[in-house]
Amino acid sequence: MTILAGLASGGQDTGCGCMKFIETRIPGVWVVEAEPQKDERGWFARSWCKKEFASHGLNTGLVQCNVSFNRRKGTLRGMHYQSEPHGECKVVRCLNGALHDVVVDLRLNSPSYKQVVAVDLTRDNLTALYVPEGVAHGFQTLVDDTLVYYQMSEYFESSAACGVRWDDPAFDIDWPLAAPILSDKDQNWPSFSG
Repeated sequence: MTILAGLASGGQDTGCGCMKFIETRIPGVWVVEAEPQKDERGWFARSWCKKEFASHGLNTGLVQCNVSFNRRKGTLRGMHYQSEPHGECKVVRCLNGALHDVVVDLRLNSPSYKQVVAVDLTRDNLTALYVPEGVAHGFQTLVDDTLVYYQMSEYFESSAACGVRWDDPAFDIDWPLAAPILSDKDQNWPSFSG
């Protein structure tokens, strides 16, 4: 079962049989649920389809994929984004374990500026989160040995790597686990000043 915080009112479900796209209250942020075909052997599901993503107006020019292994429950990575002209969209999914995935809208002209959407991604729920350019992303692992898979629309550019504090009161993110495990870099992102 997918746990969502921040679906648009009525959460538009525009599935077309292979994947279900659910709009959130942040424009451009979508929950994407795979619809597995099951039989006695197990199941098969589509995790990416350029045609289906394009039909929802989403960026399909993905150029890089990354995997993040997180050994311990409570590991928190975020809140990250790349500044322009290297802004990137992401498709994030959990391959093993479980995580609480969070996005914050940092686009000045957005009607959802500074709003937060969160969704639990697990190995079993086959759910992904589409994160557009200008939206910060982070997650906290809910169990040990969590493996996260990212598809990105831009190559990593270290000079454009940016972040905001995971605990910034400007966003009031409700993280599920206290005393998160953080890198020095993520502990020292500046407070948001927008």
